[in-house]
Amino acid sequence: MNKVDLAFTPALEQAKLIKDGEVSPLELVEVYLERIQNLNPQLGSYFTVTAEAALADAKAKTEQLAVSKENLPPFFGVTISIKDLTSVAGVPCTYGTPVLMNQIASYDDGIVSKIKAAGFTILGKTATSELGSLPYTEPLGFPPARNPWNLEYTAGGSSGGAAASVAAGLSAIAQGSDGGGSIRGPANCCGVVGIKPSRGRVSYAPVGDRLSGISANGPIAHTVADAAALLDVMSGYITGDPYWLADPNPSFLAATKQNPGSLNIAFSNTLLPVGEADPICQKPVRETAELLAEMGHKVTEVCPDFNGLVEPFRLVWQSGVVAAGLPSVALDKVNKWLAENSCGAGEYLQAVAQMQIVARRIVALFDNFDVLVLPVFMHPTIRVGEWADLSPEETLAKVINWVAPCPPFNASGQPSIAIPMGFNSATGLPLGVQLVGRPAAEATLISLATQIEAAKPWMQHHPTLAT
Repeated sequence: MNKVDLAFTPALEQAKLIKDGEVSPLELVEVYLERIQNLNPQLGSYFTVTAEAALADAKAKTEQLAVSKENLPPFFGVTISIKDLTSVAGVPCTYGTPVLMNQIASYDDGIVSKIKAAGFTILGKTATSELGSLPYTEPLGFPPARNPWNLEYTAGGSSGGAAASVAAGLSAIAQGSDGGGSIRGPANCCGVVGIKPSRGRVSYAPVGDRLSGISANGPIAHTVADAAALLDVMSGYITGDPYWLADPNPSFLAATKQNPGSLNIAFSNTLLPVGEADPICQKPVRETAELLAEMGHKVTEVCPDFNGLVEPFRLVWQSGVVAAGLPSVALDKVNKWLAENSCGAGEYLQAVAQMQIVARRIVALFDNFDVLVLPVFMHPTIRVGEWADLSPEETLAKVINWVAPCPPFNASGQPSIAIPMGFNSATGLPLGVQLVGRPAAEATLISLATQIEAAKPWMQHHPTLAT
């Protein structure tokens, strides 16, 4: 197998190649570090590349294999990237702001401990928007994260570097986080799979999420099976979590081998109060609905009502900028404006209560449906720097409209998966859809997404830049 094919081999298959002795962890790491060296200057996927540590880890694992292949963890020797909002001991954690470039994390976040225990080798920390607050990744003091399918366009945000690293073959798989579309949006922009899990599925230990439960860590991958397997690794209660779910039984990976049965599925290209999605974004939703009907699912067009959510969600999300505790002078103009115009404690608590009221109405839609199919974003991927000259107020309005299909399910805590469903012929960029499930029903989404993936494979598509 040549180096390019190896770089784009799904993570689960790489794990098998390692266990079968067809490739060593050291060989695999060397392939990815070479690709990062060659492509990251153009893409801006990584803020920090931990080459020395990755090589040492891979060498130790290669030596271990020479002694024994018994009782290996599931992803022994497979590479992964970690978003730079997540702490990895001994590695800078910048949160996308220059003032923290020299901040070295003193501990591993809980999910990083789980990722290491699963046998992964960490390649580095991927690019994020400043404090993870924006759906494009262009923080001051760092190169922008560019889309590997077309470098003039954004990789999305805030997990833009994570999605680009997978799409360009700069890591086998990636960890991201999603507080309003920050996994699903970049997955949509870059043509990969991204899962935002249910609230309580993945721990934020040892710290809190600071956002009243709207944010979730999750996987970004080439295939549904890879994403499901990484979600299995990341899931689970850690002592003291404020909310939690029981471990899946069977596993999420097992769900990829299960037939979802005949489901009641709703779809929509219109969301109240924002209106209709751009025709380019409507097309994959309608094609997905048609495909699901052909598969024997009952498919119904609806018009979800998210009225009353925008303002309380904005206040909760905006408060995350203040919670970071950085002086406003250290922030870019949008985050500075958000921090200086944030609400007080009482108004915040009122916003949380209002958001929860609207969330009940959102979840009630699923009394009649198993899955809802929506666009990921309301209009196609934007160019790098497209909104750079706008005022903060204008930028915020643009952001709210673009990402509108995502935040409702951060508010409700429901699981959602973004999957690729084609390309924009005008730009060559991927187009996708999101599947939203009932609370704690990731397995249903994973099973259905696997069914769609089998009917409309996308793994054979790779950016020309990366091949």
